[in-house]
Amino acid sequence: MGKVISLVNQKGGVGKTTTSINLASALGHLDKKVLLIDLDPQSNSTTGLGVNKAEIKKSIYNVIIHDCSIEDAIIKTKFKNLSIIPSMILLSGAEIELIQSASREENFTIADQLKMQIESIKDRYDFILIDCPPALGVLTTNALAASDSVLIPVQCEYYSLEGVTQLLNTIIMTQSKINPKLDIEGVLLTMLDGRTLVGLEVVEDVRKFFKEKVFNTIIPRLVRLVEAPSHGKPIIEYDPKCRGAEAYTNLAKEVIERNARKEESSR
Repeated sequence: MGKVISLVNQKGGVGKTTTSINLASALGHLDKKVLLIDLDPQSNSTTGLGVNKAEIKKSIYNVIIHDCSIEDAIIKTKFKNLSIIPSMILLSGAEIELIQSASREENFTIADQLKMQIESIKDRYDFILIDCPPALGVLTTNALAASDSVLIPVQCEYYSLEGVTQLLNTIIMTQSKINPKLDIEGVLLTMLDGRTLVGLEVVEDVRKFFKEKVFNTIIPRLVRLVEAPSHGKPIIEYDPKCRGAEAYTNLAKEVIERNARKEESSR
């Protein structure tokens, strides 16, 4: 069965979508079969992987409102071992429709909508990554309900830990009411400018707070990482020799190794 990981932080601009795209691609390059679900109405993961939104027939919106099966929305990208379920702006109005559809059916909760669909394809992939919107609303609740774990990107800047407490409370609430098996996959430090004292202080603070949950890999602040999505490519395809490609490859290796250890310890 594939591992379902949601990338969540209600604070925007922390490298969540950049990580979704580049971690998914790096895992694919390491011979893992990967599905990326773009659950953000801004659709940045979709365009960042070169998908033409004008050519999308079915998206995650159609899956959630039961307009199509999840299989019908999957698009194979041109990148190794990587498929995507794209997003469209229609998704921004999905929260109301989710609430309405849940109220029409007995024994059916809002959080069930995405989970049941993902369960039907989980065994086809090694990893299913969900790029969540920068908000702790119904869409993110759906993602957490369907996930095995949460990856939290934290920007290496002042105020970066603001809101993380709220996110942790949301994870705890999800564990108690919806998904008791939900775990924290790890905390990823992003957008580090090693020349600034603030950035290094944030690294120290995050490691003190989250301890072993923090990935060893730190994502640097790089122009090439910003440029790559505008070309519809992950960094490992856009500039495979740059530090960003190396960092996301190392992150993918960490994710694989952590899950291999967990699997071994559970036997």
